[in-house]
Amino acid sequence: MPSDFIRVRGARQHNLQNIDVDIPRHQLVVITGVSGSGKSSLAFDTLYAEGQRRYVQSLSAYARQFLDQLEKPDVDFIEGLSPAVAIEQRHSSPNPRSTIATVTEIYDYLRVLYAIAGQPHDPSTGEPLVKNTPLEIGESLLVLPEGTKVIVLAPLIREAKGDARAIFDKLKRQGFVRVRLNGEVRELDEVLKTVHAPRSLEAVVDRLVIREGVRTRLMEAIETALKWNTDQIEFLISDVAGDRVQAFTTAYANPRTGFVLERLTPQHFSFNTHAGACPVCEGVGSLMAGDAELIVPDKDKSLAEGAVKSWWAKQPKLQAMHEAALLALAMKFEADTKAPYRSLSEGFKYALMQGTGAAASGKKRTNEVPFEGLLAQLQRVWESAESEAFKGQLSRFMNPKVCHACEGKRLRPEVLAVTLSANSEPQASSEATLVLSIHAFTELSISKALLWLDGLSLTEHQLSYCEDLRLEIRKRLAFLDEVGLGYLALNRESGTLSGGEAQRIRLATQIGAGLSGVLYVLDEPSIGLHAADNEKLIGTLKHLRDLGNTVLVVEHDDAMMRAADWLIELGPKAGPEGGKITAQGTPAEVLATLGCLTGDYLSGRITIPVPKQRVAPAPAQPESLALDSSTRRPPRTPTPQALATTMLTIHNATEHNLRNVTVGFPLGCFTCVTGASGSGKSTLVDHILRRALARIFYGAKDEPGAHERLSGIHGIDKIVVIDQEPIGRSPRSNPATYTGVFTPIRELFALLPAARVRGYDSGRFSFNTPGGRCEKCEGDGVIKIDMHFLADVFVTCEQCKGQRYNSETLEIAYKGKTIAEVLAMTVGEAVAFFDKNKKIAPKLRALQDCGLGYLHLGQNGATLSGGEAQRVKLAAELGKTSTGRTLYLLDEPTTGLHFADIHQLMLVLLKLRDAGNTLVIIEHNLDVIKCADWVIDMGPGGGIHGGSVVAAGTPEHIAACAESRTGQYLARLL
Repeated sequence: MPSDFIRVRGARQHNLQNIDVDIPRHQLVVITGVSGSGKSSLAFDTLYAEGQRRYVQSLSAYARQFLDQLEKPDVDFIEGLSPAVAIEQRHSSPNPRSTIATVTEIYDYLRVLYAIAGQPHDPSTGEPLVKNTPLEIGESLLVLPEGTKVIVLAPLIREAKGDARAIFDKLKRQGFVRVRLNGEVRELDEVLKTVHAPRSLEAVVDRLVIREGVRTRLMEAIETALKWNTDQIEFLISDVAGDRVQAFTTAYANPRTGFVLERLTPQHFSFNTHAGACPVCEGVGSLMAGDAELIVPDKDKSLAEGAVKSWWAKQPKLQAMHEAALLALAMKFEADTKAPYRSLSEGFKYALMQGTGAAASGKKRTNEVPFEGLLAQLQRVWESAESEAFKGQLSRFMNPKVCHACEGKRLRPEVLAVTLSANSEPQASSEATLVLSIHAFTELSISKALLWLDGLSLTEHQLSYCEDLRLEIRKRLAFLDEVGLGYLALNRESGTLSGGEAQRIRLATQIGAGLSGVLYVLDEPSIGLHAADNEKLIGTLKHLRDLGNTVLVVEHDDAMMRAADWLIELGPKAGPEGGKITAQGTPAEVLATLGCLTGDYLSGRITIPVPKQRVAPAPAQPESLALDSSTRRPPRTPTPQALATTMLTIHNATEHNLRNVTVGFPLGCFTCVTGASGSGKSTLVDHILRRALARIFYGAKDEPGAHERLSGIHGIDKIVVIDQEPIGRSPRSNPATYTGVFTPIRELFALLPAARVRGYDSGRFSFNTPGGRCEKCEGDGVIKIDMHFLADVFVTCEQCKGQRYNSETLEIAYKGKTIAEVLAMTVGEAVAFFDKNKKIAPKLRALQDCGLGYLHLGQNGATLSGGEAQRVKLAAELGKTSTGRTLYLLDEPTTGLHFADIHQLMLVLLKLRDAGNTLVIIEHNLDVIKCADWVIDMGPGGGIHGGSVVAAGTPEHIAACAESRTGQYLARLL
């Protein structure tokens, strides 16, 4: 009988201090502790890694040769371990073909559903296409009144095709007597001499009268007609109402227009196959096209000053021709080449971008050459370019634009014309669409797709083979909704998801698998979740536990820890001072443990204090000082009076779900943007504010989201985005190089007497340039082995033993430490080591102030979590000289942080604010929100239920607002 505990003995992986721990099985277990205390080392690098290793070892020797040979974690033994599944916080692939619907396999089921139950339409007319069997055709005729005369016709020619003698001869040989020629029934012998092209021709297969006993003859005639025309048959019907022609088809075809749809398969609904993908954009939904804003990035410059950027900069002859053509165009339109571009006529600007077409002149002949237009020229050069380097240069002037053929829908017109219908509205709107193509279905949010699917209209016959499909799709949608992702559209690209959203999608997929007896290891699944949505997530994890699984969560969220069955804290500090079990038990037992940092914060013995005084935001700036975000005018230096009355304001934002939002961010203040998941926070801050400012200050390529204008930028001189993207993906990138502290360290080593005697400069101590580095691994410390169809393997360099440098360089030591040993130090150790150095110590203290004292200076940047990478970037900014007019944009800086780390982070953020800078932070952590000067709460819900500013003001104001969901939770802390 399996043990009720997973027993770990002698765990020493990374900084774990030979710990022993018993983890209860079939429980929701939360592992917490300060950053660097060893949580991930225990959960992922020990338990999950050993589970994976044992699984691989259980396979045959033949199978193992194709898999990575996993190293055994540094642990004496683990007992009671179940098969392990890790749901980590990884950013999704930026592949534009990867969407929520595809990664959850919902789209695979949808393709089958639409292929077998969808109703095709003629894409040009919208008429439904009906496919009939011979039996259905016969039955429809047998219900005609008795005595009705019917002529069975096999269509042969639908339009003039030249001499029809060969067809007439063949009909004669086959025993046919009559044909219907150009709408008139005639004897075949009579028309045999006809050599002109007939407009239409049908063979008369049989003439009969509807009466009892005619069924067999009718069916034989239908079968014969379908041998001559495989998918079309016509009947000339004569009754009391007169003569009429009734057409039938055995394929999805429109007899009136001649459109025929081939047999539908699931591949036709895939934008990753030639059968279904739009032939123009090949299923991507967008095409690279020239962007006029990138060609003329600064409209305050004149043509003479180079307002128009050229892609011929590296080709002098073509550059000269380009400039000559611009000058000739300016002369034709009498445009002043020394005037600002924005002041030139609209006619000239249009001709510059779109071209002049054929040269207009009153004379019969003209030598005037039409101007091609920069956008057309750029597109032509892009399509003909063979060099990838040149294409990369051209791409600086281009942006993805919606495909003109499919309008971004990715699929062929005939596929988009296949629909399914529902009996219930997907949203409370009188204009709700009930008939949806597969693309229209994926445009729905997950919660709306659930409602629509519940009302799916199917016949009893279709239900017999479609019900399982519908239930499978619904089950997967329900799991996504349960983990708080109901606001996401199914066609949302995976690369645009946050780490938390991507992790919850993988979590929903695992729930859908319905496995039991599994060890699930999760890394902060609450990231990006509002306090209200977090309750759904906790319920989902408990459901996963109730299926008979052990759920192990590395987490810092207050609600998650209180809801756990078992709580384990590692600590007491980070790095070498961590790696010990400081408390474990039920949440109540941990709360009662004195000296336990988590228990102290959960019980309220220690709290992050509410600021006694907040920085009051100044009034919004006068409209006369507003600056249109499209001008890109460099910010002028404002007067102190202007600064005192400046607020950075976005006017009438309508991107995604934003509902004509106008909102101000007070400069010189610490502002939190809050709200439910999908309420529009990232759209407002990242898609609009960041991109608009990046274009104004740096001429960035990304196009800002839809908004009228941006005002109040005179109070800032630059923006700094501190996100969770990796600081680097190669072994060369590390905290020392990113923060710039490695440069003064190298300079210090170059000043040592031993280095000066040998003539070593600071470059000798760089692992990026030849000279002092190990040339076998080229300064990486590891050697990459290409495994072709397997993942690349990195092995320690046997020559330098991972130290990166050659033996001569390593002979130089400062205070007994070589440059390699300095890189192996933790930040905390380095702070003490370089304490007296005024160039090095401040940069190292910035890292330590951000709670990163446990990181090694030379640690591979790719091994850092998103939260660690973000704090390294923050430390790099703290180490720079600030102008006091910088706008810092941060997205959930509390990711991966314990209460104690957040306490320390707040001191760092407030230090930036107190220097006069502006901070705008997207955040859900209530301890951060309560410390803000200003809060902008979006909502009230997500998706179509969000997109509005529910409330804006001080945290006290938000807490008092009855409509604010954030305020309801915030009130408990104020």
